[in-house]
Amino acid sequence: MDKKRTGQRIRYLRTTDGVQMAWAETGTGPVIVVKAANWLTHLEYEWESPVWQHWIRFFSEHFRYVRYDERGCGMTDRNITGLSFERWVADLEEVIGAACIDGPVALLGISQGAAVCVAYAVRHPERVSRLLLYGGYARGVYRRGDAGAEREYQAIIELVRRGWGRDNPAFRQIFTSRFVPVGATSEQLDWFNELCHRTTSAEIAGDLMHARAQVDVSGMLAEVQAPTLVVHSRNDAVVPIAEGRYLAAGIPGAQFVELDSANHVLLRQEPAWTRFCEVVLAFMGIEAASPGGEDSAFGSLSRREREVLVLITEGLGNAEIGERLSISEKTVRNHVSSVFDKLGVWTRAQAMVFARDRGFRADGR
Repeated sequence: MDKKRTGQRIRYLRTTDGVQMAWAETGTGPVIVVKAANWLTHLEYEWESPVWQHWIRFFSEHFRYVRYDERGCGMTDRNITGLSFERWVADLEEVIGAACIDGPVALLGISQGAAVCVAYAVRHPERVSRLLLYGGYARGVYRRGDAGAEREYQAIIELVRRGWGRDNPAFRQIFTSRFVPVGATSEQLDWFNELCHRTTSAEIAGDLMHARAQVDVSGMLAEVQAPTLVVHSRNDAVVPIAEGRYLAAGIPGAQFVELDSANHVLLRQEPAWTRFCEVVLAFMGIEAASPGGEDSAFGSLSRREREVLVLITEGLGNAEIGERLSISEKTVRNHVSSVFDKLGVWTRAQAMVFARDRGFRADGR
């Protein structure tokens, strides 16, 4: 079964234990990145998401990007059993098989997806070219020896089981506030609350959280052979940065990058997102810009928008740009807004980095 929507291709596979699993691919880059399922996804709903859209866009612009909804969530079967770590690893294996991928792939593990990627990489070293682990951990909450954290986690599970499906979003807001505690807009918070409601049931959400807490791949870390990049937000409220460091320290030769953020899910408007993109491209061996060349993203800009972008990269404000181009400040604001929309950035700083890294030239040659 195949569903197409604006470049996103959603398909289904039947796992060996009979679960109908939804997976999707976007992009056509020469490097394949497969993302292990992480907590709370919905392939269709997150396609227009103010929380996840920039992640999808970034990876789709540079790679052939494959992701899937795990069992019990999103567009995958909800009435399921088998919520175990072994089954999660097998599901990743089956998605890679369904995608007809012959050569090695880069694996993206976000949050609990990091442990699944580690296990896959150890079991199939010849199939993994690189490991990119963000906000991840090797040990679930119940395996870290922190009694206080365990009690807090158990309380959250109980709250999820009792209040997840209620109309009052206050129950889900407690969960949302842990994932994006800083800088989120009301639109982003409301969307994440609704995602919680749409993607799974209270019972499955509680079961998933309980299963996550028992994960432990500590003994596998030293066996990872693939080049690995571990990225973690300094004040992550969901997974402490100490767990990211533990993960990196256990994998031979792993690089570690600490981001200045408190968000478990990086938001498009924060500088940490720009930094994340930069380190990922460098790790994946993708040049930010080729000599004399320019990223195709700039092809949609009008002549005037290109002029405005040039002046943004020079550090000029709207009033100064208006004076330089002999147009009103209001017109400049409109052009700036259009440039941001077309490039998929939210701030002038992001626009400057985007233009610099992709070889933008005023003359378009």
